[in-house]
This record gives sequence, C-alpha cells and structure tokens, in this order.
Amino acid sequence: MYKLKAAEWRPEHFKLEVADRVATITLNRPERKNPLTFESYAELRDTFHKLQYVDDVRSVVITGAGGNFCSGGDVHDIIGPLTKMDMNGLLTFTRMTGNLVKEMRNCPQPIISAVDGICAGAGAIVSMASDLRYATPEAKTAFLFVRVGLAGCDMGACSILPRIIGQGRASELLYTGRSMSAEEGRAWGYFNDIVPAEKVLERAQEMALSLANGPAFAHSMTKKCLHQEWNQTIEQALETEAEAQAICMQTKDFTRAYNAFVNKQVPKFEGN
Repeated sequence: MYKLKAAEWRPEHFKLEVADRVATITLNRPERKNPLTFESYAELRDTFHKLQYVDDVRSVVITGAGGNFCSGGDVHDIIGPLTKMDMNGLLTFTRMTGNLVKEMRNCPQPIISAVDGICAGAGAIVSMASDLRYATPEAKTAFLFVRVGLAGCDMGACSILPRIIGQGRASELLYTGRSMSAEEGRAWGYFNDIVPAEKVLERAQEMALSLANGPAFAHSMTKKCLHQEWNQTIEQALETEAEAQAICMQTKDFTRAYNAFVNKQVPKFEGN
C-alpha cells in the first residue's frame, strides 16, 4: 500500500520539517504572535489527518516562532468575518475547528507541544489537544473565549481540559478567561515540565525522538485507548485494553523486545 511522505509536504500556512521520524510543525507568523486563520486551521486539520498514512513520522512536535506559541484566531482574519456570518456559516466554521481537535486525537502519533509566551484561545486548545506539553517560564495559557463574549465550551475544552487539570480548575479558567502561569500548569498537571526558552523546543524534540524510537504501533494503541476510554465504564475499558494488548503481543516489536531481553541487549523497535 502506498504511503505518503510527510517530508515531501510543503504547507502554505505553517512550517513543517521532518528529521529522525519526528515532524516539527512551527506556527510561523511571529509578527502577530502566530494567530490562526481560516486557511491555517484547515491546513492543520488536513495535516493531522494525513499523518495517519505516513511511514516517515512516528511523533510530532508543534511550536510557535518568535517567542510565542499561538495567540488564537486572528482578530482581523477570523473574528471580524465571523460577526457577519449567518448560522450556517458559523456552524461550518465551528465544526471545522472542532475537526482539527478530532484529527489531533485520532492522529496515531504522539503530539508534543513546546509552549513559549502567549498560548491563547485556539492556541491553548492546540496545546490541550496534544499528548504532552512542555512550557517555558514565560508561558501564559488562556482559554479566553469568555473575553470576547463566547462560551468556554470551544473545540472540546469542556471535555478535555477537566480531564487534564480537574473540573474545578478547568471551570475557573473557562469562566474567567484568565491566564494560567507555567508554574500553575506544571502543578496542575497541564505541563509535563518547565524548560528555559532556549531549550524548550529541544526538550520537546528529545522526547519526540525517544517516542519515535519506541514501539510505534504500541504507542498508537496507547493513544487510542487513552482517548476511547473517556466514555467507557471500567469493565468496558478493561476489555478494550485486553484486546489492544493482545493485538500488540502479535507485533514483531514485542518479539524483538523479548529476544533483546534474553540476550541482554537494548531492543531496536521498527514499529511493526
């Protein structure tokens, strides 16, 4: 079966680089703190969808250029036009933005956000929808929809954020729109670690490379189960995991790990 090559893609609205089976996505409008537009939303959605079909990427890092992660939807390119749309147009937009989160969660590769500076609105959602998050001390994460007269229930925030930091803390952030500091984020479990600004992308890429060198199929199964089991009883979750683990036990990586252990060697996973 033909596989896409992510290294061959040339996105128009952000930067994409592939090295050592790690794809790094850089939101690249630093003069505006890397806001999203209608076009970049759609291109990010399509990129994460296509990552299901590549064989040269096993993990993904997403970051922003110029000392900020992402300031959310562009005020002039998105928010202004939205005030003039009818309900059909608005639903088309909100479903499209939700589909970005859906594709990130369905993307089999682990996604790691390297967050510096402003991480607001849709930018906060992108970091939230990632699997792991590293921040700089200067990171300020705000689900600020309420500040523009909108509900906090945007792009899955009311579903995903409470599962990361708890219902009460999520409620505060979504009702007030205030910024969560890097220290709060780490204490609450939102950020996995705080790293100096000059090291945060390197730290995220190191973790991404470590995951890329691991059992890719098993990682994709872990991600799938983490996502699916939100809506399952413990009995359903146990059966889901029993089936998932049995499938993983049929992979060559499982046999490689066993043989390496027997021979007192470090296993070299090939993702199959």
